[in-house]
Amino acid sequence: MMTDKKRALIGERDRVVIYGAAMVAVSVYYAVKSLYTGCRIEAFLVSSRDGNPAEIDGIPVKTLEEWEETDCRVLVAVPEEHHEVITAALKERRMTDYVCIDAGTEAALMEEYYRQKGIFSSLRSYEGHRDETFSLAVYMSCFHKDKKLKKRYYMPEWVRPIQAGAALTDDRIADICDNTGENISFKNKNYSELSALYWVGKHGTADYLGLYHYRRVLDVTEEDLGRIQANGIDAVLPFPTVHYPDILEHHGRYLKETDWEAMVRALQELSPAYAEALPEIFSGVYFYNYNMLIARRPVFQAYCDWLFPILARTEELSDPKGSERADRYIGYIGENLTTLYFLYHKSDLHIAHTGRRMLI
Repeated sequence: MMTDKKRALIGERDRVVIYGAAMVAVSVYYAVKSLYTGCRIEAFLVSSRDGNPAEIDGIPVKTLEEWEETDCRVLVAVPEEHHEVITAALKERRMTDYVCIDAGTEAALMEEYYRQKGIFSSLRSYEGHRDETFSLAVYMSCFHKDKKLKKRYYMPEWVRPIQAGAALTDDRIADICDNTGENISFKNKNYSELSALYWVGKHGTADYLGLYHYRRVLDVTEEDLGRIQANGIDAVLPFPTVHYPDILEHHGRYLKETDWEAMVRALQELSPAYAEALPEIFSGVYFYNYNMLIARRPVFQAYCDWLFPILARTEELSDPKGSERADRYIGYIGENLTTLYFLYHKSDLHIAHTGRRMLI
């Protein structure tokens, strides 16, 4: 349930504009529209029209320069690293009634939105206690060129840094590297954090395995581990983002159409049941971003065993082939396939959801 603080995000009669027009903004829009039925959402604001739609769900998308009102509440719904620049621009236009939607606020909105709809159950809706038989290892993918975080964060002992793309450099930034044993570390320029995911799937031994990023983690506490264990949770995923008009919009932003077609061909060859299910699933609006999860080890390994042959075949079918490029496209395809896999299995896997934390 949303706290009183979160309910105070906007008033029931407020006139609202949402800054942003991509997945965070659209997700916040649908949640606010559902939870604050008395408010009026009048526009989406963006810095530039490039790459943005003209409207979302019938509501106009306008640049900040085109928007003349100053008495609307602005919900800044973009990734947190852009908040400072955007709020400075709002202040210049004397738009001082704004709220920045950080990852915690977004998660609270989405948790309540999905609770109201009766889908994508929250991990926090369960009870339970962890005992000493439970083992968990979540690997936090980091890269030798990552920018240093501005703050220091506590991480529990079960979060273990792993250097992704370790085969591409002699620099060492973590005790665990993805270039040991069976690995695809050399493919990191296309696979991004998925080279670490591959390593975990091959070498992880804990009861539950997981993958985080060095700037993004799932909001999972020690108390939540008891919920996972006591309720037989198969997988913990981030609350899905919502897309308009459907989740095909996501790959339109991040992937060339020829790469998408290569992925579909790989699915048809290697996993025809999923290829058959893809059109219906991707005509929906819910998408699992970030390539982050925690899962029971057999579930984690089954997912990896399904995922990586499809990605390897996609590389072969791509033009240019994966071996001829270095543009992280396989990492983006991985998000689409993660969405396909877990929505395909939503009825036969016990999946719980949580928010994400952004580390700055």
